[in-house]
Amino acid sequence: MFPEMYATQVHSSNNESSTSEDMAEAQHASHASQGFRAGSFVEFRYSFPSYVEIVSPFVDQLMRFISKFREDETNSDIELAVREALVNAIVHGNQQDPRKCVYVRSRCTTDGEVSITIDDEGQGFNSDAVPDPTSPTNRLRTHGRGIYLMKTLMDEVDFQQGGSVVHMRKRANGVSETTRKRQ
Repeated sequence: MFPEMYATQVHSSNNESSTSEDMAEAQHASHASQGFRAGSFVEFRYSFPSYVEIVSPFVDQLMRFISKFREDETNSDIELAVREALVNAIVHGNQQDPRKCVYVRSRCTTDGEVSITIDDEGQGFNSDAVPDPTSPTNRLRTHGRGIYLMKTLMDEVDFQQGGSVVHMRKRANGVSETTRKRQ
């Protein structure tokens, strides 16, 4: 159902090596890019056409990958945030046009930090102009909570390229902002 997944094992510039079996699954080595903290990580890249039906099986597959690097009660937060971002990319970004694709890049460090970037081929949007779903006038609306959920559940959410790219990050096991908020 899904295109072949591409795994990349990446080490920091100090040539730190990993003994993790999961890191051995990676197919290619290169150096860490700017914007992601130094350390070993595995990156998977996916792309698929804009069908909403693909979201659930894809997220299940992605969460199996992420679970190899972190066992944390906040994994369900990541799962919901990714589902919301993917549906937004397909429905609002690509207008459910199956000729347009959604591109996903997920990076997991050996200590459990997760970084996920989702790109669509749409025109983008102004994320600051999205109505607050918690305001009294919007509480009964049946849509409009996806971005709010992503920002609430993840430690960082950043919209780039006019809104057609969303980058989300969840800190390593036990150091997440949402973990601290719940305690």
